[in-house]
Amino acid sequence: MLSFQRRGSCALPPLHWLLLLAAWEAGSGQLHYSVSEEAKHGTFVGRIAQDLGLELTELVPRLFRVVSKDRGDLLEVNLQNGILFVNSRIDREELCGRSVECSIHLEVIVDRPLQVFHVEVEVRDINDNPPVFPLKEQRLLIYESKQPDSRFPLEGASDADIGENAVLVYRLSQNEYFSLEPPINSKQTKRPSLILKKVLDREKTPELNLLLTATDGGKPELTGTVQLWVRVLDVNDNDPVFDHLEYKVRIMENAAKETLVITLNATDLDEGANGQLVYSLMSIKPTGRHLFTLDENNGELRVNGTLDYEENKLYEIEVLATDKGTPPMVGHCVVLVEILDTNDNSPEVTLTSLSLPVREDAQPNTVIALISVSDLDSGINGQVTCSLTPNVPFKIVSTFKNYYSLVLDSSLDRERVSTYDLVVIARDGGSPSLSATVSVSVEVADVNDNAPVFAQPEYTVFVKENNPPGAHIFTVSAMDADAQENALVSYSLVERRVGERLLSSYVSVHAESGKVFALQPLDHEELELLQFQVSARDAGVPALGSNVTLQVFVLDENDNAPTLLPHGAVGAGGAVSELVSRSVGSGHVVTKVRAVDADSGYNAWLSYEVQLGTGGVRSPFRVGLYTGEISTTRALDEVDTPRQTLLVLVKDHGEPALTATATVLVSIVENGQAPKSFSQASGRASVPEASLVDVNVYLIIAICAVSSLLVLTLLLYTALRCSALPMVNEATGGPGKPMLVCSSEVGSWSYSQQRRQRVCSGEVLPKTDLMAFSPSLPPNLDRDERERQESESNHPGQPRQPNPDWRYSASLRAGMHSSVHLEEAGILRAGPGGPDQQWPTVSSATPEPEAGEVSPPVGAGVNSNSWTFKYGPGNPKQSGPEPKKQTQVSFLPRRKGEASQPRQ
Repeated sequence: MLSFQRRGSCALPPLHWLLLLAAWEAGSGQLHYSVSEEAKHGTFVGRIAQDLGLELTELVPRLFRVVSKDRGDLLEVNLQNGILFVNSRIDREELCGRSVECSIHLEVIVDRPLQVFHVEVEVRDINDNPPVFPLKEQRLLIYESKQPDSRFPLEGASDADIGENAVLVYRLSQNEYFSLEPPINSKQTKRPSLILKKVLDREKTPELNLLLTATDGGKPELTGTVQLWVRVLDVNDNDPVFDHLEYKVRIMENAAKETLVITLNATDLDEGANGQLVYSLMSIKPTGRHLFTLDENNGELRVNGTLDYEENKLYEIEVLATDKGTPPMVGHCVVLVEILDTNDNSPEVTLTSLSLPVREDAQPNTVIALISVSDLDSGINGQVTCSLTPNVPFKIVSTFKNYYSLVLDSSLDRERVSTYDLVVIARDGGSPSLSATVSVSVEVADVNDNAPVFAQPEYTVFVKENNPPGAHIFTVSAMDADAQENALVSYSLVERRVGERLLSSYVSVHAESGKVFALQPLDHEELELLQFQVSARDAGVPALGSNVTLQVFVLDENDNAPTLLPHGAVGAGGAVSELVSRSVGSGHVVTKVRAVDADSGYNAWLSYEVQLGTGGVRSPFRVGLYTGEISTTRALDEVDTPRQTLLVLVKDHGEPALTATATVLVSIVENGQAPKSFSQASGRASVPEASLVDVNVYLIIAICAVSSLLVLTLLLYTALRCSALPMVNEATGGPGKPMLVCSSEVGSWSYSQQRRQRVCSGEVLPKTDLMAFSPSLPPNLDRDERERQESESNHPGQPRQPNPDWRYSASLRAGMHSSVHLEEAGILRAGPGGPDQQWPTVSSATPEPEAGEVSPPVGAGVNSNSWTFKYGPGNPKQSGPEPKKQTQVSFLPRRKGEASQPRQ
């Protein structure tokens, strides 16, 4: 396809123009075609090759082409069929404007030979453009005073088409005020006009909205519209009007300056300056112009001075409202201001005859103060009532008109509330009521009604013995809820005797601080528990006081070394001499080292060990770790020296441990030479050795005497028990099972037989049981077996624990060879209807007690009502293995008439 380019008159070179002029004659005739605007692409225009007499086959060889002075892309020739067709959109109005004739001029040029043809294509108009108004909205300003038939020209519409397509007809929307005047045809510009049909009223119809429509004469018809907005301009034809002709207002006489009285409002139906109003005061009756002001713009009437109800009760004010039109229009109203009386005087309160401070023991209805009130107002505004702050132990009582009394309503307690801040309120009967207040601070005077109080009724204090004199051991403190001198607490001891001495020789208390001091070193072995009372008294009148109990336990310290007890033949230097036959076997007990420690607990728990002699030769003897028994470790032979010296170290378990050393001289004799050797040894011994033998004889005699006494006691007890047995069976239903535990050789318990008997005297029913225990070891147990058991029980890896009860004196422990411990408690009833009390029972924990030994349960805080009698062999000389015997008799208090029960 051949495309066309738009060229100007000078676009071709001069040579081409010469050729065109030369060939002009060869081209003959001019073609004319027509096409409608807005035709679609490809629309047929004409067979241009055929109409020009050209063959289709020669179009390309002869360089057939179309040149247009106008836009060359609107039309195009198909070189294959020689048809001229529409190539792009053709807009007549764009191409020719409003010209009546519109055509496109083409020049067709072919070569070989050169020929030029002229073609004219007419563009036909179609109705493709609607009427268009120059503005979307037209505004008209018309005074409401315009007369009917007034004419108001409008801007007409335009149509880009021509001919009948551009002929316009106008229509106006339906309304009652305007009609449409057709345009005048004499002028080229056709403008329609509005004609006023009736008088306008802005107050009723301030504006009108109309629609003007223009229709052209094309087929189909096209229309255009414009909005007509008609605003009716105001004319000052209305007077200002107030909401009310008369206003009534009430205002309090104490209204402050600038207080708003009323806001007046007047309206004017006009607009603009015709509706703008100015307010003014015309007159105030009676004369009082200075009392009120009126804002000329917003109509606010305000107070400008001081109003007084007594001076004038009513004001009549005339107000004007004037607009700014020409001529100005005026509106009138009257404002009636009524002055109201107010309660503008507060009551006055006066306090007289104050009685302060008030004792806390004051009786109710006690007068504290007198109150008088007054009010300058009259009537109900001058009637005053008094009241008091709530929830206080006071009240106000009216005594006379405007006179009151402040009295006590209930009891006082200074420790709970020491000061009361009272507020007396006087209020009148006005509306709103006015009030006045006055504050009264009532202080409560203290009375000594509280005794000093300790935090605890009893304190327990632990003090180590050997304390320095004057050592501080405790501080007591008592609180007194009172004040000043009633709260000053002083401390003192409640004097009593402790044994043969006064309490004040042991301790003292500081009167002000309550510190308790030990005046001298305390000795646990002498005094284990010191119980006393400290008194606290205040300085009030009368003075009040209270007591607190202090229990001071003196704790034991390891301040006593073990003490060796004399035993056997004592030689020179305190050594003990013993004879042993060379024929004894292993485990034979030679002697026993006895020692006591005045301390208690672990400090008195003793252990024994043999120190090796010089040369490191192993001795054939050993000592029991906790029993002190020296026995053979093997059978003696000929190589053993006939005279053995054993150093036994006795050591307690205190921190640090204290020790004592015992020297034992063991002489080994032959079987037949024992008396002779003994005689020779006696001959060589000094006088102290002979005396030692005498002591042993005396000891054996004493043991026999005590044993006889014990046997006699047992026989007497058995007889009395048997005589009272029927009565016991009736009371208890029969005896209990014979089972009880007793102390073994090493302090443990084992089962044994029990024989129960009742002891009674006179006509009183028996109260105490005497229980006899058989030995814990079987009678047929030989010496070697006993030694084996002892060796197992004394194994160093499993030491026996010390007696846990250390609260006993050194003299008692010395008799028992060790400490004593509390086993359990019996029950003692103090007769019919009497109180029950528990008493501890004490038994010995020594491995082998002395014969005839009696151990009363004495100690700190322990009542000595239970006794334990222990009977056994002391340490007689033994010629061979024989079982040790031990008998323990315990007196256990129990209830009257109650059968004894086995101890578990």
